[in-house]
Amino acid sequence: MSTTLQAGYELPEAFKAQVIEWRRHLHRNPELSFQEFKTAEFVEETLRGFGGLEISRPTPTSVLARLIGPRPGKVLAIRADMDALPIQEENELEFASAVPGVMHACGHDGHTAMVLGVAKLLTSRREQLGGEIRFLFQHAEEMPPGGAQEMVDAGVMEGVDFVVGSHLSSKLAIGRIGIAYGAMMASPDNFTITIRGKGGHAAAPHLTVDPIIIGAQAVINLQHIVSRNIDPMEQLVVSVTQFIGGSANNVIPGTVKLGGTVRSFDPHIRSAAPKHFHRILRGITEAHGAEYVLEYEYGYNPVHNEQEITRVVEQAAVDLFGREAVVHIPPSMGGEDFSAYQQVTPGVFFNIGAENKDKGIVYPHHHPRFTVDEDALAMGVQVFLRTADKLLDWSE
Repeated sequence: MSTTLQAGYELPEAFKAQVIEWRRHLHRNPELSFQEFKTAEFVEETLRGFGGLEISRPTPTSVLARLIGPRPGKVLAIRADMDALPIQEENELEFASAVPGVMHACGHDGHTAMVLGVAKLLTSRREQLGGEIRFLFQHAEEMPPGGAQEMVDAGVMEGVDFVVGSHLSSKLAIGRIGIAYGAMMASPDNFTITIRGKGGHAAAPHLTVDPIIIGAQAVINLQHIVSRNIDPMEQLVVSVTQFIGGSANNVIPGTVKLGGTVRSFDPHIRSAAPKHFHRILRGITEAHGAEYVLEYEYGYNPVHNEQEITRVVEQAAVDLFGREAVVHIPPSMGGEDFSAYQQVTPGVFFNIGAENKDKGIVYPHHHPRFTVDEDALAMGVQVFLRTADKLLDWSE
């Protein structure tokens, strides 16, 4: 990575320390999806301290801050998510979670701290701004139906020309910015299958309709959707992650339940998946005299980065840190409700490297020992600043 930051984007050490302290406060006080009351209060109070912002609460646990310049122009939205996960933290940090069974195991504390930092710096330049910047502090990214759609429904995206968001990445080394053109993250859909047979004594299986055997066949045959029903050049994941049934070694149960997830990028493949499920499950259960019920829940839409705005963000990172700092990352089968904003206006979602093997920061997202290299926070702030400068009209 280039060691010389482009002139005008250096961050004072005191400012970096403030962003880190915000992150640590949030990490110490995590709240679950749709329960981010104190988090939202902290964000609102911090924003009010900057001055010059129009602040509102689109939902009970989210915050919108509008920075409106004195001249007309384009409108840019910058998004941060704020919710934590139901995980018991195992890190021995002085700022480890003080809430039993809840921790920021996905970096949302860092996302919120970064965007607070961006808001603080850009607010000081309000008189130079042509247009508007909206800072979206969103609740409930981790729990469908998600907070992003609720904020869209509340009107936060009305009149917005571009939307930009980021994610601290445990898969990307510190000092790197991850960029993806087009498809970046998949649609995370979920399913539950109930298979009803006829229970009985395990010593007389011929008198039963064994849902365990039928369920096992279903697990195997559902994999044919990917291997035999979908073009091998397309991308689809079908994962059965739960198989629940039975209560004793000598009893064949009457019912089993299967659960799992389906991940895809293409809307046609996505809409066809439950049809394949019904066809396979109908055939297997009818062949053995059983019945099934399929509950299929569509999750977030895929994250799809618009080409031109993605180029702007990539060039911003190159301007700041050099070409070698930018990594073109492949699409991920993970899901993100940032896609709700992209259904309204063109946008880009990028990654900020936060792994540091030298510091032992190597654990994946949603792990009880997940954390981030806090040096990544300054890089995120700088990319947002440079992107805002490139997308909006600023007077000298």
